[in-house]
Amino acid sequence: MPKVLIIGACGQIGSELTFKLKEIHGSENVVASDINYNNLDVVNSGIFEIVDAQDYSSVRDCVEKHDIDTVYLMAAMLSATGEKYPMRAWDLNMTSLFHVLNLAKDGFIDHVFWPSSIAVFGPTTPATETPQHTTMEPTTVYGITKQVGERWCEYYHNKYGVDVRSLRYPGLISWKTKPGGGTTDYAVEIYHQAVQGNPFECFLSEHTELPMMFMEDAINATVNIMKAPSETIKIRSSYNLAAMSFTPLDISEVIKTHIPDFKITYNPDFRQHIADSWPKSIDDSSARADWNWHHEYDLEKMTTEMISQLRKQYQDSEINS
Repeated sequence: MPKVLIIGACGQIGSELTFKLKEIHGSENVVASDINYNNLDVVNSGIFEIVDAQDYSSVRDCVEKHDIDTVYLMAAMLSATGEKYPMRAWDLNMTSLFHVLNLAKDGFIDHVFWPSSIAVFGPTTPATETPQHTTMEPTTVYGITKQVGERWCEYYHNKYGVDVRSLRYPGLISWKTKPGGGTTDYAVEIYHQAVQGNPFECFLSEHTELPMMFMEDAINATVNIMKAPSETIKIRSSYNLAAMSFTPLDISEVIKTHIPDFKITYNPDFRQHIADSWPKSIDDSSARADWNWHHEYDLEKMTTEMISQLRKQYQDSEINS
């Protein structure tokens, strides 16, 4: 049974990944870590350590203490936040990756998962069915760090034999955790406002089409790429990953089939420029062919689940308040 460390376990993806890995490997074999205790559900769920992803000794000491062999590096500053704090985003996103890759190179750990993003693409990338191998000229700090990170992952695999695996996540949508500062976060907040009976002002224009994915599919993809035999992982930079693409108008229309009175307005801000540089849809045929990736949720199925779960969440909150 592997001994797993999740760095950035309190974040949007890390928190849900932590609980999934505990189900698979057993709570005693999964160590959750973050720089603070800002998600008590994760902190109280089992073994938890304070780890600074930018401090090599902090990461190495945790790896040695718990005899870790697999690290999921989920700590990152996302696109919208990264534009406000570019040097902080560069330092966090790149330094943490080097620490983990070097731990693998030096034999402290055996396996690494590191998430990339559709932010690696840019305005010169083919926008429809963006291929696995294509032009990448990102225009955000977040995208730059992910593009550079992909090159380093491939380099460490080719040069040192590091077993590093990666996915280019699209926009991720979940009812379990709050948005974390990404450009696609409107597609999470819109459900919260709709369920509470509030109008929603979208920071993207109504026809901005972007690749999206329900979090459960993203977590399953992450687990499955790490379970796949090494010889099936033919791409060591990062795999394209896709499920659905939609616009704010599309998602609002589906929400209205459940909540007819829902209202949406549009007031694009600086995030519109980020979204305009990203693809509209993704070709993930390499992931589907190499390690049998497939998604379960489309927009209709996801909307039904989001509204159902958030209604329960808000009802429980009212009862307990």
